[in-house]
Amino acid sequence: MRIGVVTEDYFPGYGAVAEHVHGFAREARRLGHVVKIITGEVPGPRRRDEDRADDVIRIGSSRAVLRQGGIGRVTGGARAGAALRGVLARERFDVLHVHAPLTPVLPLLALHHATVPVVGSFHAHARPGLLLRIARGIQERYLDRLDAAVAVSNACLAPLGDRVPADVRIIPGGVDVERFSRGRRLRRFEDGKLNVLWAGRVEKRNGLDLLVGAFHRAWKQIDARLIVLGDGPRLARCRAKVPSEMAEDVVFAGRAGDDRPDWFASADVFCAPAQGPSGGLTLLEAMAAGKPILASDVDGYRDVLTHGREGELLSADDPGAWARALVRLSREPVRGAAYGERARVTAQRHAWPSIAREVLGLYRSIGVRG
Repeated sequence: MRIGVVTEDYFPGYGAVAEHVHGFAREARRLGHVVKIITGEVPGPRRRDEDRADDVIRIGSSRAVLRQGGIGRVTGGARAGAALRGVLARERFDVLHVHAPLTPVLPLLALHHATVPVVGSFHAHARPGLLLRIARGIQERYLDRLDAAVAVSNACLAPLGDRVPADVRIIPGGVDVERFSRGRRLRRFEDGKLNVLWAGRVEKRNGLDLLVGAFHRAWKQIDARLIVLGDGPRLARCRAKVPSEMAEDVVFAGRAGDDRPDWFASADVFCAPAQGPSGGLTLLEAMAAGKPILASDVDGYRDVLTHGREGELLSADDPGAWARALVRLSREPVRGAAYGERARVTAQRHAWPSIAREVLGLYRSIGVRG
């Protein structure tokens, strides 16, 4: 089948939606389907494992905006609507899959111009735009254009309130298990210290401030290093909060590229202290790498991790609990190893081959052939 995927968030920017779209597209193409990704033009270097140039159709100019406490993207350009309409007419897709369908600009334009079955995917933090939150009737009209709705977790549906589509299907996000299972440990971190990894956008909602405070408490008791993988609007503020006495043991690595699996391989424990609902992509990446997990006890993470199995769920506002957990894992390596082995098993259930087939099955359930 010919599949059109519309998303505001895509490479070269990093994020859960971009990784989700890329992972599905790669697996669907491997199964013989044609997948074209429609997104905005973003300046920056391309990743080596990105799609071929003719598999990504870029419309208008994408710019970063602050949205619900995080960084999102919006495509501008006076002719974006006409350009998208032309793409849809030329490509003759069998199905159009729109990610974050109630956010401007490309997702709403896609819903407006689509003439084929449309699937909408809801992701964590991808809330409706301000106009749609105010105008209930407009939001309902756009929701009515969906032939099927899917969410990566129940937490992603909370922003819709009582307007959640009745037949929405939960299909969790996927992970490239093979890629993250073959990462190589970085030699400079093989010095016996407990390597604690945090990865994501440095935004308030992702909890790095809490982790820095918790790590400081644990660092006074154990020989440990905190590795911060990512960048974002609060990076400078987080750097400033690192006490000078432990500055040498906090590594701000920036945003990773093709070497991302190597950073996960170098970790002894992965921490995800999100302050609110999350889809859990970084948890799955760490699980695929066989790492024990410490994660906030929030919606979304509970769908991925079982407390006491792959790791531990901790209060999102208690740095003391995080510090104690880090000390415990440092002193009980057998516990951490057991968490990591069970994490690998869980990651296999989220591998893209099975997740992509479930999405393709959803397409067929609404009459899409191929």
